[in-house]
Amino acid sequence: MGLSPSSPVRDIDPRVAGRRVGLKEKGPPAFEVLEEHGIATVRQLLHHYPRRYIDRTTVVPIRALRPGQEATVIAGVRGVRRRMTRRRQSMVTVTLYDRTGTIDITFFNQPWTERIYREGMELAVSGTVQVYARRLQLAKPEVEILRAEAEQVHTGRITPVHPATEGITTRTIRELVFRALERIPELPDPLPREVVGPEDLASHDWAVRRIHFPEDDGELTRARERLKFDELFTLELGVAFRKHRVEAGTSGVAHEPAGPLAGGFAGSLPFELTTGQRGAMAEIAEAMARPRPMNLLLQGDVGSGKTVVALHAAMVAVQSGHQAAIMAPTEVLAGQHHRKVRELLEPLGARPFLDVPGATGSPPEQPSLLDAGEPDRAEPPLTFALLTAQVTGKDRRRVLEGVESGEVDLLVGTHALVQEAVTFRDLSLAVIDEQHRFGVHQRIALKGKGAAGAPDVLIMTATPIPRTLALTYYGDLDVAVLDELPAGRQPIETRVARTALERNAAYDLVRREVQAGRQAYVVCAAIDEENRLEVRAAEKEADRLATEVFPDLRVAVLHGRMRPADKDSRMEEFRGGLVDVLISTTVIEVGVDVPNATVMLVENAERFGLAQLHQLRGRIGRGAHRSSCILCDEAGPENEVARERLAAMVRTTDGFELADDDLRLRGEGTLFDVKQSGMPDLKLARLAEDLELVKRARAR
Repeated sequence: MGLSPSSPVRDIDPRVAGRRVGLKEKGPPAFEVLEEHGIATVRQLLHHYPRRYIDRTTVVPIRALRPGQEATVIAGVRGVRRRMTRRRQSMVTVTLYDRTGTIDITFFNQPWTERIYREGMELAVSGTVQVYARRLQLAKPEVEILRAEAEQVHTGRITPVHPATEGITTRTIRELVFRALERIPELPDPLPREVVGPEDLASHDWAVRRIHFPEDDGELTRARERLKFDELFTLELGVAFRKHRVEAGTSGVAHEPAGPLAGGFAGSLPFELTTGQRGAMAEIAEAMARPRPMNLLLQGDVGSGKTVVALHAAMVAVQSGHQAAIMAPTEVLAGQHHRKVRELLEPLGARPFLDVPGATGSPPEQPSLLDAGEPDRAEPPLTFALLTAQVTGKDRRRVLEGVESGEVDLLVGTHALVQEAVTFRDLSLAVIDEQHRFGVHQRIALKGKGAAGAPDVLIMTATPIPRTLALTYYGDLDVAVLDELPAGRQPIETRVARTALERNAAYDLVRREVQAGRQAYVVCAAIDEENRLEVRAAEKEADRLATEVFPDLRVAVLHGRMRPADKDSRMEEFRGGLVDVLISTTVIEVGVDVPNATVMLVENAERFGLAQLHQLRGRIGRGAHRSSCILCDEAGPENEVARERLAAMVRTTDGFELADDDLRLRGEGTLFDVKQSGMPDLKLARLAEDLELVKRARAR
């Protein structure tokens, strides 16, 4: 009977078909177990690719094994015996033979293994060779059943090992896949010949068959290339369609890029713009001049000057007669942006909305004798306001009324900006800072606040996006990059502290810097003892440092559970130099700019991701003095991934290089929460490794 990719898996379930596959399996039929894990059709089964392969040509004969060696053997089961140890533990020993010798594998407290392995089976076992009671053993064995007593071997020289789950073995999945491929004449090719031919790709049918049952490594490599290309091409096609739909289906605001506010802003800055900043400003202004909505990702390293670029875009919106909004993920960062707005825009005559005489709900200004006979004062060219949870009562009501009436030109805030009570009169630019910290619905809600067509959207991130992610998951966005730091930024030395001696040296460094008039951060991974999970807790660490290590220094603590007003007060104390050492959680990860801070000491740095560590390091090196970042590592040498992360931090301060490292170490599934609605899963392709294939798929 023929089979198609859309056929249900039940059509090839061994027990439904009445054919025996090795042992009699208990529990529900295989197709029911697979359905519970999202595999209901033959097509889904065939895309359940092997997680590894056992090459019979590379296995080691038992006679050639040596103690301490990591090895894989393929051998038959000669015997299975079970006994109880002196400690009343069950011990099952399986003896294997391969015509050159015998070796044991032992299972403790797993009595059911006595029923799983039977004489006559063929197993592939990987583990570490040891000697116990003068007999060879494979310790910590990883076992695959290749063949049961009555099962025909049809896997050739390379045996696939498919991901399995409770209730079904990899052997059963392998049998189901083999039967499905036997009964399907030819799998249709999802890509047109115009793509497959020029790319010199194998046929889809051949690739699917060889990814499961390759004859050699060459076939496996070619099959992987074809199926990876399919995944990436589908992904790029979806991104291109989404970008086309956004551009064609919505109308935007055509801004006037040249004007007094934008020009005056750039000319009034108290510092020299970098080449990257000037280029990004020009690129964004050009995009805002188009009649379709701008969707642009501005990515730049920590301290590269993204806020200045965003404010220039806001000036373009305001001088064109519209409103702009900047949404930040935390109140600390929103407050930082508001201070930056005041600092950079007041030279242009901009004023806080609540200070403007005659503003909505504001008390009328009492005329003075000096004003008598003078003409009415001109209104400020621009007003700005802050909206967070701390803005309450009468002030909050006045800000909301000013936003709705259009009297507030630039609104800075947290997710409070997307609440129903916030109504813009004419929002034409939405700036979203640290975009990965917001949910999709929050970003959509801010975009939906636009009145005259869809607003232009400028997304900013100080966590650089790896090149492959920018080409795929963010491919529907235009991308502007700030790849240089402003003049005057100081280099940061990074080192790892693993011993008590190295930690004491770090404390000595903090003391020397404070004595020189500077300040330091200490970042902990938890707040209190109940939440510590074997990590240093911020509150307890602050007490310890204040009483035992730095009793003569001014030590304070900051964490996310504090009331907003208390957090702001504590940050102002640190910013004003009233605190020498600030013990904090990652609430200071973004938005904190204290040029006098020159030391960042991170406790339990092994528990942080690369992006987060890079953000924390970016809190220092902002002034005129050299800075140091000390990463305290309390993980053992067995935590190789954590050690790789910390080694990368020591090796480079380049955020873009670290972003590529992060993608390689963590994978695209978790990094930056990049899972997009409607985007296909990547089962074989790895963005960190397949950049050239991504480029080829995108070009098609």
